[in-house]
Amino acid sequence: MTVARYQDPDVIRRVLAYRTVAVVGLSANELRASNFVGRYLQIQGYKVIPVNPREETILGETSYASLSDIADPVDIVNVFRKPDAVPAIAAEAVAIGAKCLWLQFGVISHEGAEIASAGGLDVVMDKCIKVEYARYLGRMHWLGFNTGRIVAKRNNTG
Repeated sequence: MTVARYQDPDVIRRVLAYRTVAVVGLSANELRASNFVGRYLQIQGYKVIPVNPREETILGETSYASLSDIADPVDIVNVFRKPDAVPAIAAEAVAIGAKCLWLQFGVISHEGAEIASAGGLDVVMDKCIKVEYARYLGRMHWLGFNTGRIVAKRNNTG
């Protein structure tokens, strides 16, 4: 089974319009990818809800032990956990009424995707929400991409 089914650009663009993201596995360590992505989403105006039972607060927000502990509605459940944890996270995402299960780079769980899909959630798999936000909302140039300049230098020494 291929992950391409869960990488539809139309679904990604639609999902990026949601504004509340619960990040499962968000780390308080500023050197971790999850922290960098969470901070980036905050800067872009998303409400980021950390889900990490080992922390009380992350990025200035209360951290929850599980999705079911969150009182506010959640649009996107963004997962930074190992694939074997995804089916339970997917079931919990369905139970809280989330709209999307987003699995980061390398987080591939067809079982979790099927659970979420069967529960009516959009699923994005093996994609980074930060990179996709930058791609579809024109912010790649901040990272040195999509500057509108095409440069090809050749060494003509001969």
